[in-house]
Amino acid sequence: MTGQEGGLDRRSFLGACAAAGAGIAGACSLWGGQDPDPAGEAAQTGDPGWRITDTGADDAIEGYADRVSVDPGEEFGLYVSTPAPAYRVSAYRIGWYGGAQARRVWHSGPQPGVVQRAPSFFPATGTVRADWERGPTVSTEGWPEGAYLLRLDAEGGDGGQRYVPLVVRSREAAGRTVLLHAPATWQAYNRWGGYSLYEGKDGQDRTRALVVSFDRPYDKDGAEKFLAYERAAVVLAERLGLPLAYTTGNDVDRDPGVLKDAASVVILGHDEYMTPAQREYLTRARDAGTNLAILGANTCFRRIRLEPTPLEPKHAGERRIVACYKSAAARDPHHGHQDALVTTDFRAAPGADPESSLTGVLYEGYPVDAPYVVHRPGHWAFAGTGVRAGDTFDHLVGAEYDRVTPEAPTPEGIEIVAHSPLVCNGRASHQDSAYYTVDSGAGVFAVGTMRWVEALMAGTDENGRNHGMDARTGEFVTRVTENVLRTFAHGPAARTHPAHGNVPEVYGDRT
Repeated sequence: MTGQEGGLDRRSFLGACAAAGAGIAGACSLWGGQDPDPAGEAAQTGDPGWRITDTGADDAIEGYADRVSVDPGEEFGLYVSTPAPAYRVSAYRIGWYGGAQARRVWHSGPQPGVVQRAPSFFPATGTVRADWERGPTVSTEGWPEGAYLLRLDAEGGDGGQRYVPLVVRSREAAGRTVLLHAPATWQAYNRWGGYSLYEGKDGQDRTRALVVSFDRPYDKDGAEKFLAYERAAVVLAERLGLPLAYTTGNDVDRDPGVLKDAASVVILGHDEYMTPAQREYLTRARDAGTNLAILGANTCFRRIRLEPTPLEPKHAGERRIVACYKSAAARDPHHGHQDALVTTDFRAAPGADPESSLTGVLYEGYPVDAPYVVHRPGHWAFAGTGVRAGDTFDHLVGAEYDRVTPEAPTPEGIEIVAHSPLVCNGRASHQDSAYYTVDSGAGVFAVGTMRWVEALMAGTDENGRNHGMDARTGEFVTRVTENVLRTFAHGPAARTHPAHGNVPEVYGDRT
């Protein structure tokens, strides 16, 4: 089936400006008089030149901020190392902006370049910490709430560019769609200095770090995980003109009030690492009527702790260490006396609590590349796509996937809307997209594949080949995401869109 034959609305996340403008213009009436864009940000002119064009050598320029997120108007410090004689900093807010995807809200003058000292290494935990001298202090006065990329541009010498991500968080979430960014997961995969929570300098799991620090740059271009798994969803949400709020998992761990009375929370494309407190507060939000949209897979899989570092006195409560001992849980200092804080998988002992009780789906495997198969074409999330039962979208399932697992803790009455056969590591199984509702009226929609947010860019010139996904897939995923975000923005979804459980139909009665 082609998009045209199936009646698909032919808009990718970079869709027509006219359609975007119509969505924004109608926002005031749609949201009952609430202005979704009080600062007039949607009307601002974007800056297509926000992208990095030359990373340069590995050490051409690197940097990190001493805050993961700030309130509007707060300051943060930058730590930069470069052999270039000077560098400049530009702050780009990610959004729609007529398709430009970012707007420059601030830029510095030339800053003196300096090559910072070698990082500190702590062999007991494999932790790398840069411990650099602080560079410029940046005020966010006048910066709108949102997700930002700070671009570092080396001047002179051999040049080079890098990003430093930052969230200017929202002070309240009431009535809004909260975009939940996942810096703990970004940091878990960060190999800067040779160590991540996955491997050491020799590339082996046995030498991996048990504890990683935010006091170091991110590897590669500085924002790989944000760009792949979060950016396109931010752009789409802003194009829809929804009342939005921005926060991070670190902020939710620190203060559950950042979710208070939210209409919905959007868990973005890869939010694998969560603290027990973050998970608890998301569950409380659901049970108070806040919808959850989970636009990825492998969500809430690892149980972590956030701990302080030497930068802590500057910003009390930041806790810039991510601890996750995983299979080495017996070495965790909390093992044997505070089992609920031992850092391993949520489904693993001690304190086992599989993620499916919140997400509805259970992470099952990696790597996989398989077509996504529609099971319930009449589901409200598929409205306007024209799909039929059995329609497929190549490569949309991957590289990690989730499924409804009746043997695991599974919310009652969960509805499987996509059911995709696959083979992972020689084992036949299925991927599922699923929807359930709870007594508070909240709905939870989980897409069950890690490629969902990347698919918003399929068929465009963004983000490379996007695993071979085509424009038709991009249009389908965009429309489904629009349906979910718009529906969830209206409050408890069960009032108008109750789930219709079908696990016995799909997997048989296993009671």
